[in-house]
Amino acid sequence: MFNQLLRENKIVASLLTVLRVYLGFAWMTAGWGKITGGGFDAAGFLKGAIANPVAGPDGVVYGWYVSFLEGVALPNIELFNFLVPWGEFLVGLGLILGCFTTAAAFFGVLMNFAFVLAGTVSHNPTDILMGVILIVAGYNAGRFGLDYYVLPIIRKAFNKKTNPLHQEA
Repeated sequence: MFNQLLRENKIVASLLTVLRVYLGFAWMTAGWGKITGGGFDAAGFLKGAIANPVAGPDGVVYGWYVSFLEGVALPNIELFNFLVPWGEFLVGLGLILGCFTTAAAFFGVLMNFAFVLAGTVSHNPTDILMGVILIVAGYNAGRFGLDYYVLPIIRKAFNKKTNPLHQEA
């Protein structure tokens, strides 16, 4: 019942719009600050996450993630220096405009989990919760945004190409 309310109710869509724009503004300004700040470099953050991994009573909790940071992220730091700020900016833009809202929220949650796994707590758990709400709400989260116009066009185009029963006249 709650899921149906979240996914279909227009009043809830209005509340989701406020949540979406709020979260989008936070993402977009974080990304824009890195893009225009001149010289964003994640290497120091990654080296710190590798040197001081999340630890519990039995040792390192996310050893697989530390291995990923050492073996993939750090050797490809230039790629990550591009992906992080532009990813943050585009997630924010998508959420603010309500365009591909579910995808934008998904990638926002993915980035937040990356930060949490690296040991940064900050506001990330709250952002993850807000992102999950937007993902669960699906189309309703972008009802008052560009998704209202864009998604039907994409569905129509996709159905024409994938429906074997569809024949051109």
